[in-house]
Amino acid sequence: MDRVLLKATNRQILGKKVKKLRKDGFIPGHVFGKKIQTIHVSVNESDFLKVFAKSGESGLINLQIDDDKSKPVLVREVQFHSVKGNPLNIDFYQVNLTEKVSVTVPVEVVGEDPEIVHSGQAVVIQPLNEVVVEALPTDLPEKIIVDISSLKEIDDAVLVSHLRVPADIEVKADPEAVVVKLDNAVSEEMQKILEEQAAEQAATVEVEETVKEVAETEEQNEEALSESPSEEQ
Repeated sequence: MDRVLLKATNRQILGKKVKKLRKDGFIPGHVFGKKIQTIHVSVNESDFLKVFAKSGESGLINLQIDDDKSKPVLVREVQFHSVKGNPLNIDFYQVNLTEKVSVTVPVEVVGEDPEIVHSGQAVVIQPLNEVVVEALPTDLPEKIIVDISSLKEIDDAVLVSHLRVPADIEVKADPEAVVVKLDNAVSEEMQKILEEQAAEQAATVEVEETVKEVAETEEQNEEALSESPSEEQ
């Protein structure tokens, strides 16, 4: 992924006064990293959102603070407003291009749904939507692709150990953890409930049929008695 440029300004406004920055369309942020002093910055909100849409958390950004030389950084964390959804604060992590870093990378499922899914017998579930990987900053993947075309039957799964990543990228997760799998369209718990309901319904129908048969028998007996000739005295 090509590195994108993001311009920033050395920020002198700190504390509660950053509210004015946000009103003016800027986001307060920090640049930190190993063996460097934290730098307070602000970036244009519109510019940042465009860059972040391309880079995500695993793409390198060239952050240029004022007129200084740009620095290679990763977006470590973005705090968003809980209601409005706009970014409130950004943490940039300045990296050393020769040292490995750990980042969270999204897992994207591709491929045609298996026939068993089309028939309604199974559903595709994805317990892991992202994984942590470790690699050199320049080798970090934008995402990890998982093809589900090979899944055919219930409980077929792709595990972390099955993920296809380059040799210089290490996935920091349990190798036996399930990334995506085929599961019953109805869970075992729900299946049990449905079976119990079906059994109750069958029992109710059986009782109703028995009552009906008894009633019909009694009615037939009454008709037979009424049709028999009375004994002469």
